Amino acid sequence: MFSEHTTPDSTEYAIEVNALSKCYQIYDKPSDRLKQMLMRGRKQYYKEFWALKDVSFKIKKGETVGIIGRNGSGKSTLLQMICGTLNPTGGEVKVNGRVAALLELGAGFNPEFSGVENVYMAASLYGLSKEEVDQRFDAIAAFADIGDHIHQPVKTYSSGMFARLAFSVVAHVEPDVLVVDEALAVGDARFVAKSMKKIKKLQNSGSTIIFVSHDVGSVRTLCQQAIWLHAGHLMDLGEVFPVTGKFTEYIFKDPDLDDTAEDKIKAVENQLANNIISNKDDIDFNEKIISNSIKFMPIRNPRHLAHWGSHQGLILSSNLTNSENQEQDVFNFSESFKIYVKVKVPKTIPRNTLGVAISIKDLKGTDLIVSSTYDSQVRILPEGENFQVVFSMINILAEGEYLLVVALESREHNSIHYYEYIEGIQYFKTLSNRKIFGIFQPQIDQQVLAHP
Repeated sequence: MFSEHTTPDSTEYAIEVNALSKCYQIYDKPSDRLKQMLMRGRKQYYKEFWALKDVSFKIKKGETVGIIGRNGSGKSTLLQMICGTLNPTGGEVKVNGRVAALLELGAGFNPEFSGVENVYMAASLYGLSKEEVDQRFDAIAAFADIGDHIHQPVKTYSSGMFARLAFSVVAHVEPDVLVVDEALAVGDARFVAKSMKKIKKLQNSGSTIIFVSHDVGSVRTLCQQAIWLHAGHLMDLGEVFPVTGKFTEYIFKDPDLDDTAEDKIKAVENQLANNIISNKDDIDFNEKIISNSIKFMPIRNPRHLAHWGSHQGLILSSNLTNSENQEQDVFNFSESFKIYVKVKVPKTIPRNTLGVAISIKDLKGTDLIVSSTYDSQVRILPEGENFQVVFSMINILAEGEYLLVVALESREHNSIHYYEYIEGIQYFKTLSNRKIFGIFQPQIDQQVLAHP
């Protein structure tokens, strides 16, 4: 039952968490707390609330790990125990190396002190000497970019200025382990971009980074691994893309996220593990087509499939073929290919707002190529319940691995509603016999003009 911080050693792990738990005693009224003290445990006047329950994982040195989950899932509790500011009820956490954490805006800052004084005080708490802070002060001040305000008491700062200065101190400590908990959300776009760049620099220098955010896109961009917490339980961990995909699927599938019963959590885990498609019994469909369509073709190792939406429509199948309509999952650069999407749409869904869409993503989940019938010349789809859409294109993707997303969507009032969204329905690979710079290389007409 401890949080142990040690100097870096030969172990390959920066953080080791074993059966970590945190329980709070919840009293209905203040007098119950006094009664509990007097009864010395002979009677219980409180309810137990487990903010974290039996969580175990290991993070290797140099890894960047995203922690995701809804509010109240236990993310901040976990980080506080990793940083040693909160004692666990059970289990242990071991951290190898110097930890710098940005858990709250200006945590540890004295509001009466100036920014300069707080820089020296906060840096000293991370183990830096005055001489080391002197050497880094100009860089800290320049990164924070708050001008002469750095000489004013921090109680006069806006939340954005707090974030700038606090993150700047933490980033320039050069920690072995950096913990960032949603603190960048208050910054403007320029500051967030600069912070992300700094985090990437720390990544390249070998720092271990724990990044907490509700923005799945940021987690996918920065992190190699992800940990998903829900109601204090460890729901999933592993490669960032499959874990964030399951988390997103869960959010869309289950609006009742406040249900913390263990049997509910286990049911969801089983559902996600088996990639169960919701609402199959409510719509007439061909079972064989569905079982064949919800497939994915891994190139090296198994990938994930995430599926969400209101499921009022149904995507029956999707296939990748070459120009001769032969299915394949490896294409050469500049080769023609087609994406077939078969759908079944109840007549109750209006066709004037309906679109069948595809997206090709990289393995971090970044949309590279997106197309929807709603934005094209075939905006009005057939009135019949069953129809097929064919997307034809030239492969302009650089050599690498990609995944296919297919969706049935509704566009209304500048927003998108997904009846069906299947991420990772198929994986494919691009080969090229020449070096291509960038992610893709479209056909570009070039002209060389004589100087007038």
